[in-house]
Amino acid sequence: MLTVAAFLLLLLLGMPIAFVLIAATLVFAATSGAWRLLDSLPQVLFSSLEIFDLLAIPLFILLGELMNEGGITRRIVDAARAWLRWVPNSLAHVSLLANLMLSSIMGSATAQIAIMSRVMVPAMEKDGYDKSFAASLTAAAGLLGPIIPPSMVFIIYGVVGQVSIGSMFMGGILPGLLLFSLLAGATAIGARRYRKDVQSKEVLPSLWTATGEALLTLSIPGAIVGGISFGIVTPTESAAVAILLTLVIGGVIHRELKWSMAGTILGRTAGTTATVLLLIAAAKVFGWVLTFNQVPQAAAGFLQALTDDPTVFMLLVFVFLMAVGMILDGIAALIILVPILLPIAQTTYGIDPVHFGIMTCLTLTLGLLTPPVGAGLYISSALTGIGIGPLSRRVLPFIGLTAFVILLLIVVPELTTAFR
Repeated sequence: MLTVAAFLLLLLLGMPIAFVLIAATLVFAATSGAWRLLDSLPQVLFSSLEIFDLLAIPLFILLGELMNEGGITRRIVDAARAWLRWVPNSLAHVSLLANLMLSSIMGSATAQIAIMSRVMVPAMEKDGYDKSFAASLTAAAGLLGPIIPPSMVFIIYGVVGQVSIGSMFMGGILPGLLLFSLLAGATAIGARRYRKDVQSKEVLPSLWTATGEALLTLSIPGAIVGGISFGIVTPTESAAVAILLTLVIGGVIHRELKWSMAGTILGRTAGTTATVLLLIAAAKVFGWVLTFNQVPQAAAGFLQALTDDPTVFMLLVFVFLMAVGMILDGIAALIILVPILLPIAQTTYGIDPVHFGIMTCLTLTLGLLTPPVGAGLYISSALTGIGIGPLSRRVLPFIGLTAFVILLLIVVPELTTAFR
């Protein structure tokens, strides 16, 4: 009980989640007298990171940094604008399509929201859109990042749950496209409501020019998904191939990547990677303590007492994860809860681990848009100047649509296994 109290107190005080998890572990050792746990602590910390598949995380982070500095992000937006220039209220749809294209390369929702908030929100506001609608659309479109392959969240789930990362990537394709389609419908309705007609004098690139440059860019997700699908490369190797393509496109063809940028790019990559890996290690330690205290067994017994139906179990997990996502970082929650819930889902209810993983990852990703933690909301608010309150209200329809997709996945698991 004291461990839970310490965990909640430190969380409310704003301590970084990785340190909260380690502190809660130390409190448990002190209050339970299980000091021998501390003897194994360094080994657990080290072994939690001694996994080859985790190498994909810094590689995909580096890929996103190179794309942004190499002008690839801007060219994705230009291509989307050229393709959709004849669509009514096209810039809102451009924002969504550009996010879809960016998702197929980056795989990080927070990075995607940060980049697109800087690029698209000012452009949409200039084109007559209500600024809070533009910010909410950009934040909601960031949900595509963790589900369209490649996905950092899928990589972490695969490592923690010992599930094929390639299968997770393939399983995210249909749900991602379904979510994109529903967001596109909501965008069309919102664009008519929240936009004033203005005369734009901006000169757009020609369709052929924009398409040619976009085709070069789209070779990157093509190499990632195609290489994994045909068994040519592993997910980690696909990230290395994508980085090589990005260096060629951004540095040799577009000539916007310069050697002088290397220090800044590698520094940001190292900082982000260190944050993610420290969180993984701390959450692994906390999960190890939970296992020592037989929490997974207690959770399994509790759930079995509630229902023996797999669909009802998935619905209960969905509600539980929604609540957890509101107060805990998604990656931390994933690392803590997957070792507890996945064995129950597999052994007790016979649920496919990829099906369970897609549902779990997408549900926890919704936490990016739900206060009080809501990292995606805070990033979008900080970069656009829109208050958390108005932004939270405008993003509610997008949250509802995402919840609908998750419920559909629960009922129709074939949506996650179609490409396996």
